[in-house]
Amino acid sequence: MSAFFQTNFGIVILTVLESLALIVPLLIGVAYLTYFERRVMGAIQLRRGPNIVGPFGLWQPFADALKMLFKETIIPTGADRLLFIIAPMITFGLAVVAWAVIPVNDHWAIANINVGVLYLFAISSLGVYGIIIAGWASNSKYAFLGALRSAAQMVSYEVSMGFIIVTVLVCVGTLNLNDIVLAQRHLWLAIPLFPLFVIFFISGLAETNRAPFDLAEGESEIVAGFFVEYSAMSFALFFLGEYANMILISGMTTTLFLGGWLSPLPFAPFTLIPGVFWFLFKVLLCLFVFVWVRATLPRLRYDQLMALGWKVFLPISLVYLVAVAGVMEYFGWLPNV
Repeated sequence: MSAFFQTNFGIVILTVLESLALIVPLLIGVAYLTYFERRVMGAIQLRRGPNIVGPFGLWQPFADALKMLFKETIIPTGADRLLFIIAPMITFGLAVVAWAVIPVNDHWAIANINVGVLYLFAISSLGVYGIIIAGWASNSKYAFLGALRSAAQMVSYEVSMGFIIVTVLVCVGTLNLNDIVLAQRHLWLAIPLFPLFVIFFISGLAETNRAPFDLAEGESEIVAGFFVEYSAMSFALFFLGEYANMILISGMTTTLFLGGWLSPLPFAPFTLIPGVFWFLFKVLLCLFVFVWVRATLPRLRYDQLMALGWKVFLPISLVYLVAVAGVMEYFGWLPNV
């Protein structure tokens, strides 16, 4: 059996199986994240949430998927048909392929490469293209305005996130995400880098166009934004892409700051629990905060959104990067990997 997987064909088959082992649970997780969000928001706002389709409403995500699947895809007359169809595929596809380097346990990643952080940088920077293409190809003023808002927002907050990730790299001395997690076996980076941890998570809210930073979807002024002309499965792909990006940001936060799959306490029975469980538990905590923020905070004005990114987060992250690098250089602290 091992000789079979050493051949080129066997390597391809193994890669496909590994990809399916990641993508299928991810798609199920995205589906039930919508259920989780609606139930949590219902509890916060003192209402029930989904509770009709199946026991406790557990089949509601599949009912929504079937509804979208059987609806007609309407393409506006003046739209660029090819780009109009490709845009949601780009958005959802990038949210999925970024998981190739995220380790859910020790060396449990499809591609355990030494430049995993650079891979995430590249994928995250491409995410804006799907939204820009959707806004332009729709041939709608509202869609184009929403796309411009979203592009400016994502680019603005990517700068701060980039400096924060560079600070993490300075602390651990590696671009390999698996080694970044192992470097936190004695101390999670969320503790010494707590301000950057908070800024990174808030920037993740802005990066995924989530409340209170959902200006790209401002229903009150631009009628749902860049996907206003989309329907059926093309709309569903944007919808799923947003939730897949939420899980991705939560996975990145867990990997970079919360010790990944490592247990919170270094003694039994915590160390006996599988690392995958701890990774999923931390991701769920981050997702709960995503939902909690949406249910409680109002939408910002656009000038407040941009001022927060450029005048607050960017200076703090830059100063913190210089300070951390200076302290480590002065005291001669070497990364413990």
